[in-house]
Amino acid sequence: MTVAPQPAAGLPIRRVFVRNLVLDAAIGIYPSEMGRHQRVRINIDLAVEDVPPRADSIAEVVSYEGLVSSARSVVSDGGHVQLVETLAERLAACCFGDPRTLSARIRVEKLDIFEEAEAVGVEIERFAPVRN
Repeated sequence: MTVAPQPAAGLPIRRVFVRNLVLDAAIGIYPSEMGRHQRVRINIDLAVEDVPPRADSIAEVVSYEGLVSSARSVVSDGGHVQLVETLAERLAACCFGDPRTLSARIRVEKLDIFEEAEAVGVEIERFAPVRN
């Protein structure tokens, strides 16, 4: 069994998250899913460097408002996506645009696929490259 890398031992981290963001996405592999949107629920959970802000300013922190804005852009500007896995990878890539991000856990769920299930989807976790 391979153990996933973790943030450096002793490094203080802060969790920044977005829970249950529901957006309309052009997503799916089946003909019935082409040319239409369907609801997806997105959860983003980041581990970021916990550096105390020097000032009481949003510019000093990784902002959940920025995460929501980025998620909206990825979903609306990316065209049709076939797989929830692809959407999750695109969302994770956006999170690492901020160098303070150490890890990102992304969950993407399609909400209206099976009548018997609340949701189906995927969750991924990605880690920042090791910095020297």
